[in-house]
Amino acid sequence: MLKIETELWDKGYKYIACIDEVGRGCLAGSVVTCAIVMPQGVIIEGVNDSKKLTAKKRDILFELIKDSAVAIGVGEMDCRTVDEINIKNATKLAMKQAIENLRDKDGSKIIPDFVLTDAEKLDIKIPQLNIIHGDATCHGIAAASIIAKVTRDRQMDEMDKIFPQYRFAKNKGYGTKDHVQALLEYGPIEIHRKTFLKKILNIQEQMSFI
Repeated sequence: MLKIETELWDKGYKYIACIDEVGRGCLAGSVVTCAIVMPQGVIIEGVNDSKKLTAKKRDILFELIKDSAVAIGVGEMDCRTVDEINIKNATKLAMKQAIENLRDKDGSKIIPDFVLTDAEKLDIKIPQLNIIHGDATCHGIAAASIIAKVTRDRQMDEMDKIFPQYRFAKNKGYGTKDHVQALLEYGPIEIHRKTFLKKILNIQEQMSFI
């Protein structure tokens, strides 16, 4: 999974920022992104697309990646931003924010000289490569996906404590059957993406006339 990064290192690039997002398709919560710069030649066994890993495995890898990374930056756009500018634009904005937030272990800002993204093309001046299914083929993007996923999952676990009726600890804000049922029963709350709920709310509106 280091083929792409190795080619860039061989060309003289030093700080290669790999970026991925989590939460694009959720009904509730933020879209979270991570930009990560990994040490040259380092590969962490088990790192893969975060969706293919168990929660326990992700938690273990989360700590290993944090310990190994040269720099990490996290970006986040909340549900209001998603509703205002749409999910695609919010994701790109969060990715750019993650690049801006790149810091090394001492807290010093790191400016990447190349960027690898999972498919999304960003409006940045830094050279970039946008890789389809990058989280399955690029070690750095897979590592970024794990950091983003664990970060967001922990946010939703906290939301579950405040709004237990939506079972966010289980569904993480995705449109599962239990989540949709809770929406029909209790209605949306402030962390729901209103533009994502039109069909569900229309169903509720129709049901009220039955």
